[in-house]
Amino acid sequence: MRSSSVPELVPVLSPGKHRNPRKGACFMEFASYLAGEKWSDQPACTHPLLAGLARLVNDNVTDDTRTSMVELVPKVVGLNSPDPRIHAAICVRAAAIALPLSPRAHQRALAVGLLAVERYLEDIDMVLPEELDGLTAEAFAQAPAAEQWARGFRRGLTTHPKHFSRRAAPRIVLNSVDGVVRSVSTDSDTVLRRMLSDAIDDCEQLISAGTSREVSPAPVS
Repeated sequence: MRSSSVPELVPVLSPGKHRNPRKGACFMEFASYLAGEKWSDQPACTHPLLAGLARLVNDNVTDDTRTSMVELVPKVVGLNSPDPRIHAAICVRAAAIALPLSPRAHQRALAVGLLAVERYLEDIDMVLPEELDGLTAEAFAQAPAAEQWARGFRRGLTTHPKHFSRRAAPRIVLNSVDGVVRSVSTDSDTVLRRMLSDAIDDCEQLISAGTSREVSPAPVS
């Protein structure tokens, strides 16, 4: 059962890993604490890719913003599913937010990543919910040169679905966060917090829709 509230006595959110709650907690260590799991920044209660995004955001925002993220922690407890669309949803949300804001080199990498998501969805013969479906086109409209370069770069390339979920997807999330952090004209704290919050909402929508297969949760990678 998912927790819906934060207890009064809690670890203090701070960057990096922590040996125990007395030393503080990153976002996902806090989630393991609320879930009653063994202390870890990779708890089984949260989808591995979403947990990866949460760790990156946790480590790249200021203390004030990190403190404001405490209210999001209970939302990721129990937020795990084998639905293969979750990898695509998190990548699309993160990359679409980051692409228009990122430096040129990051824009190209993110555009390649978004095209890889499209190919992944084709390979697994699935589509994203309507709220996510148009994000890639909107991002490309704001960075047409990056899209053009990426389409030329990816022409003829293929990505096996397992490779995408295990390697490509975490790289897309990492590039998304890094691109926002390196932006010179963006309030990166606000953008990163929104990126995580929106990704959590996307995962909630997919899981609550009841369309995922009844198998074991996605393993922690």
